[in-house]
Amino acid sequence: MWSICKKDIGQFFSNLTGYIAIILFLLINGVVLFLLQDSSILNNGYASLEAFFDLAPWVFLFLVPAISMRSFADEYKSGTFEILQTKPLSHWQIVWGKYCSVVLIVFLVLIPTLVYVYTISALSATGTIDTGGIIGSYIGLFLLGAVFSSISIACSSFTNNAVVSFLLSGFVCLLLYIGCTSISKLTFFMGGADYFIEMLGIDFHYKSVSRGVLDTRDLVYFLSIIWLALSITAKNIQKR
Repeated sequence: MWSICKKDIGQFFSNLTGYIAIILFLLINGVVLFLLQDSSILNNGYASLEAFFDLAPWVFLFLVPAISMRSFADEYKSGTFEILQTKPLSHWQIVWGKYCSVVLIVFLVLIPTLVYVYTISALSATGTIDTGGIIGSYIGLFLLGAVFSSISIACSSFTNNAVVSFLLSGFVCLLLYIGCTSISKLTFFMGGADYFIEMLGIDFHYKSVSRGVLDTRDLVYFLSIIWLALSITAKNIQKR
């Protein structure tokens, strides 16, 4: 499993695509958070990274599918998946190896953003920030990246075309992220089932964790989505 994980991470960073994806993530966040007047956190008047944690999930909708789109699609296309199946690995070990590589890359992408925390802390009038809230928000963002990774891996297991995998992953992640929240706002559901429908969406649980409170229900939700997506992936490669 770890050999697959290391191989995929090495392949990701062996060409410019991986570095460009990470640089674009940091560049987009940096421009929106510090350079654009309407969204600059320097103009908020208080030390907060709320704008970053509101923006990052939307960038993740493109970044995570870009990282994972080749996971199985390229294996199918190049014919190396047949070679992979000859190794003494179970289907689940292959899936976990691919999944762990994407999650570790997402984690590496988040590390440079800690400079935002240092910047806001240094610019704060009191020299202090809401550390608990920021830690909770980072945990929520990592869990969101882990969920998007599992969904993207599953989408990649359906096709041998990396571009199709990217588009499908982005659409499914977007649908699960804001789809339920959008449906819950329909007049038909207002005052009735709107709250329960909203609870089915990823956005609801991400915002809950980002408040700095780790609720068991949120953790169970994220782990359930990950398990379901990886189970679908294992079924797909088993059919191959």
